[in-house]
Amino acid sequence: MRTHSRRLLRPGLAIAFAIAAAAFASPNAQSQTFSVVHTFTGGADGGNPQAGLVAGTEGNFYGTASSGGQYGAGDVYEMASTGTVTVLYSFTGAADGSAPTAALLFLDGALYGTTSAGGAYGAGTVFEVTLAGKETVLYSFTGGADGSAPGAGLAHDASTNLYGTTFAGGTGGNGTVFELLHPKNGSTPWPELVLYSFGAVGDGTNPVSGVALDKAGNLYGTTSVGGTGGYGNVYQLVPSSSTPWTENILHQFQLLTDGGTPYAGIVLDHAGNLYGATTDGGQDGQDGGGTIFKMSNVDGAWTFTVLYGLEGWGISGSFRNILVASPTLIYATTHCDGANNDGTVFELKETKGVWGYTVLYTFTGGSDGYYLFSSPVLDHKGSLYGTTRYGGTGSAGVLFKIKLP
Repeated sequence: MRTHSRRLLRPGLAIAFAIAAAAFASPNAQSQTFSVVHTFTGGADGGNPQAGLVAGTEGNFYGTASSGGQYGAGDVYEMASTGTVTVLYSFTGAADGSAPTAALLFLDGALYGTTSAGGAYGAGTVFEVTLAGKETVLYSFTGGADGSAPGAGLAHDASTNLYGTTFAGGTGGNGTVFELLHPKNGSTPWPELVLYSFGAVGDGTNPVSGVALDKAGNLYGTTSVGGTGGYGNVYQLVPSSSTPWTENILHQFQLLTDGGTPYAGIVLDHAGNLYGATTDGGQDGQDGGGTIFKMSNVDGAWTFTVLYGLEGWGISGSFRNILVASPTLIYATTHCDGANNDGTVFELKETKGVWGYTVLYTFTGGSDGYYLFSSPVLDHKGSLYGTTRYGGTGSAGVLFKIKLP
């Protein structure tokens, strides 16, 4: 059994860092079927994926591997509906970027993402990869006031402007929220606007996740640390004719029953409610395994509600965004929780106002993989897909499928 300390799991280190035929029956939910779709070798096909998949067209999915590839700097890959994995682009580790750790954005038939390192200045990039495998660097971070180490995925508006976060950099060195303006003439680099630099008194710092955009153009996200309690917060950024945008702190985590250290970002539903997850705290207070929470705006006031407090132990909860399948159904992963401390995939389902918790699969740390940094994604046939960062036959991670009943 692997063990690790909180220090080894701090977000800064997390960022800086043959189809299998066998099927596994979950010890917790026998009606589900778990299978390994692809075992990463750490070689040409990539290795150590930290992000989940994004759906494309015709049943295809796309993802990133943080290491491996042709040059050892990570890659962008396609998983066909048949389960076959094909590398679309391998990063060289130079001006094109290296170490992609975030999920991709599928937009207008192309893939958009970030690399946490590499680029012209070594501080990361925002890139586009076509389905034919052509990569274009849209922006290279300098590591200064414009930000550094973008480890999260991107959001977009109706004009195809891109929004994201950097873990570090900015005027205070504590991370930024940025916008890349889509040039009408197709030129590069795309102009960058720093919408907000973290680090003010009482402010959160070091966002691991990206941002969500509502219909009014407001941005929502989380910071992993900082704030009045030191355990991160939920924030809103309101558009302004100049920068910085106006920040409103919606919740300050205290590492009590509310949770703490949110690495996951915010998910918006159609009614404007916010959903998110913390990695720590919860039903056991400081020794809990994180929370799944919801925030609703009633007459201009935000209400914070814990939907479920996970068992577990410090920083073992959900590292990436949860999947809100409906107002009464949520899917998510835990990083290193479960009977084997190797991670789980679970379901939350509301019945008559009570959220029930069901483990869909508990990872064993063997050929099925271990340590999940990814969000689950659901296909049109009712199957969940995700990745593990480690494990598999070569310990470079796996891509898995859970067929739901």
